[in-house]
Amino acid sequence: MKPSTPSYICATCARALRTQSSKPPAFRTFTTTSSTPAPRNEPSETPPRWQQTPPAMRMPIRLRPEPNQPVWTVNDSLENLNSAYDTFIGSAVPRKRGSELLDEETKWLAITHKSFDHGRRGFNDRLSFLGKRILDLQCSLGLLSMPQPEGMREVNGKDVFKHRALEGLENITPFAKQQVLDPSRLASLANQYGIDRVVRWKPKKSDNLEGSGVETVLAHTIYSVIGALAMQRGGEVAAKVARERVLQPLGLR
Repeated sequence: MKPSTPSYICATCARALRTQSSKPPAFRTFTTTSSTPAPRNEPSETPPRWQQTPPAMRMPIRLRPEPNQPVWTVNDSLENLNSAYDTFIGSAVPRKRGSELLDEETKWLAITHKSFDHGRRGFNDRLSFLGKRILDLQCSLGLLSMPQPEGMREVNGKDVFKHRALEGLENITPFAKQQVLDPSRLASLANQYGIDRVVRWKPKKSDNLEGSGVETVLAHTIYSVIGALAMQRGGEVAAKVARERVLQPLGLR
């Protein structure tokens, strides 16, 4: 029987085995400390968009020179804004003031024209679109309920066909609605309610507001407030404000 071949190991492997055998056996251990890194000091909550221009939309330098006209400033007081809403909306909802019907963001958005700060803080175009539709409808209903003009009762000495469903239909004409909802009349009404002191807009020429379209801006703002009420308080409240606070002062009962 042949003798077994003696096994051997090289010196490098022997040193590696001796090193491993000298280390204590490894065991998995559990720790009670959290492995989540320490939280960083987070910055304070950023102001809402309507309160300041978003930093990402600011230009580092001004490209155009300052216009040669008086500096235009707008209202930034919440107290003055609430006072204007209380005066305009009135007591549309029992036991609530007008400023309590809208949240803070919507109140600022409804009186912000797209010319203010280049529209970077939001503007009231969509609210105005909705409010104009509501005011147009209430104006049509008011004209429909008015008595028929005297000149329409007789034509060539003969009585015109009459029906209860057709009474007042002749009153609803584009001209009649344009006369009632003329921007100059709505602007005068906005001045009475103090809306002109809180609306946020940027005139083209601060020393010529009429030439910059202040009447259109104020009429636009009245529409947007009614639209904001419809969005947050429903069509019934918005229609009531449109009738009692806009159309009745304009002479449409």
